[in-house]
Amino acid sequence: MNKTRLEAFSDGVLAIIITIMVLEFKVPDSTNWEAILPLLHKFLSYVLSFIYVGIYWNNHHHMMHTVKKVNGRILWANLHLLFWLSLIPFATAWIGEHHFAPFPMMFYGIILFMNGFAYFLLQIQIIKIHGKDSQLSMAIGNGFKGKASVILYAAAIALSHLYTVAAGIIYIIVAFMWLVPDKRIERILTNEKQ
Repeated sequence: MNKTRLEAFSDGVLAIIITIMVLEFKVPDSTNWEAILPLLHKFLSYVLSFIYVGIYWNNHHHMMHTVKKVNGRILWANLHLLFWLSLIPFATAWIGEHHFAPFPMMFYGIILFMNGFAYFLLQIQIIKIHGKDSQLSMAIGNGFKGKASVILYAAAIALSHLYTVAAGIIYIIVAFMWLVPDKRIERILTNEKQ
């Protein structure tokens, strides 16, 4: 099967996710600076989640360049990823509305953890159909950033009940780890064209 519909559907869902997140902002009744201060928590949670959705879109885009064909397992693994990504707006609204309270921060971490896990499962399915010598398999190698992310998410989830600031800092650290697109896929694709 062709990958075009999978890419188009994924791009559409991710665009909707970002749109839903921004709709959480209500226009203040007043026109002065003080009117936007109560929105600061929502804005900060939005920025972090926007970055996360952008990271997933960017890495998904790069990963799809290594895909030559898809099967039902890849389609379902992709839907699984989109399911967890679609929960980001809810978790974002919750932490923003409740000023980064402990349980919402833990829930946010669980959603981020499950997004990472779902992305990992999608990679496995793509490698299964394309083989251990595939571009994606060679590009991800031992997957250090993925493994480190899982450990950091687990630590943040555990810390969120007592130290929400520490959990938030860990979520930001993981986002910064992934902010730069994975150059390994670009290198593999460039080397194969030469």
